[in-house]
Amino acid sequence: MKRGSGVLMHISSLFGDYGIGAFGKEAKYFIDFLKDCGFSYWQVLPFCPVDECNSPYKSPSAFGGNPYFISLDILHKKGLLTSEELDSQKQTNPYSCEFVKLFHTRINILLSASKRVKNKQEIENFISLNPYLADFCRFMAIKHFNNFTAWNTWDNENYQEEILFMWKFIQYEFFTQWFEIKEYANKNGIKIIGDIPIYVDYDSSDVWANKKYFKLDKDNFPLCVAGVPPDYFSTDGQLWGNPIYNWEEMERDNYKWWRDRMRHMTNIFDGVRIDHFRGIETYWEIPSNAKTAREGKWMKGPGMELVNAIKEECGNALIIAEDLGDITPEVTELLIKSGFPGMRVFQFAFLGDPNTPHRPHNYPENCIAYTGTHDNNTLLGYLWELDNENRLQMLKYCGYENPDWTGGCKAIIRNMLASHAGLVIMPIQDILGYGSDTRLNIPGKAEGNWQYRVTKEQLDGIDKNYFSELNKLYSR
Repeated sequence: MKRGSGVLMHISSLFGDYGIGAFGKEAKYFIDFLKDCGFSYWQVLPFCPVDECNSPYKSPSAFGGNPYFISLDILHKKGLLTSEELDSQKQTNPYSCEFVKLFHTRINILLSASKRVKNKQEIENFISLNPYLADFCRFMAIKHFNNFTAWNTWDNENYQEEILFMWKFIQYEFFTQWFEIKEYANKNGIKIIGDIPIYVDYDSSDVWANKKYFKLDKDNFPLCVAGVPPDYFSTDGQLWGNPIYNWEEMERDNYKWWRDRMRHMTNIFDGVRIDHFRGIETYWEIPSNAKTAREGKWMKGPGMELVNAIKEECGNALIIAEDLGDITPEVTELLIKSGFPGMRVFQFAFLGDPNTPHRPHNYPENCIAYTGTHDNNTLLGYLWELDNENRLQMLKYCGYENPDWTGGCKAIIRNMLASHAGLVIMPIQDILGYGSDTRLNIPGKAEGNWQYRVTKEQLDGIDKNYFSELNKLYSR
């Protein structure tokens, strides 16, 4: 891993005119911004469609792309949308994703576009070469026919051909537009890091089409679900609700589904972060009728067998292991054997233990260091919420002793860039120095997450020379 730095910002947070970030000219503008700042990585969150809470970590497909990220301007230039249709999608609030409007209108707009395409055979050929996308498209078409109810309640598996083709068009357009963005990034020296949720949603094409790979009862209901025990984020733990993998069944065909998934992800990204990597060693299994995650227990995962399968499929791609939370010596041993870089988070560095691996002087070269993740407060919000004694100690560690602590974010970023960490990643909110009102996600909170967006004016207000000089100074 070449020494470098980058920015964490999901596609949804890009500026634009249509209620959410997309794969248009704005994405290329952001790539230019990264290049001008001396950054070499852009990290995003999962690209899959979101759930009812707009989370990309519980999706109806591990392989499919989020329809909202398709650039409407590109469809308009292709003659697939009218000017009136384009205007109907104009946003009223540039600072927040307009999920309600998107939910009620965007698919209908894409349906209209799909009816005007001329290259139908090209789209069909693309889908036929991607069987998991074919499953997802059929799944969504059947779901539409069954009034969007969960697959285990369907009375039939009928669908309308035009709806099926719409989903094929969506996936074709999604990946066509994305590969153009990725090519532009790579030509400009920017690598893209994607993100893989370790689990999938029960109501997904992955479970529907591959039931044997999941722990289900005779009626195809989950026997147990995923989550984590009580931790820093939640006193009751987190009850995610995703079905648990049937690892014994997956082992029988040498982890084919996981191999296909990793090959797909390293095709669309230059590197991938595996969320909740510790679940490969041992995972928290919760009875499906439990009220909180406290009722779960630790179970043995596939361990090095799955890691080896991942390594065989991914070649030289950067694989980041999210090794946060309740980490045991066994998880540490698995990480070392894998060779994957783990994660360090500055906001976990001053919780009491001076020997914590999250303090910058303890960073190994083979790690990815973050000021914070998508689940953390912003750096400024974190400073604001710290008690005065801990805040002073933490800022003194970073060489900042000015009574006005609001300037401490820059000192923290400088301290991290100077560390041994092979790669340092900062959320865009921390580059901007924004507070907790721009936080992306609060774990365990169902409403109000994933909404933050940056504007072009805010991006243009960042001192690019300042970050460029820092990156040069610390050989990043």
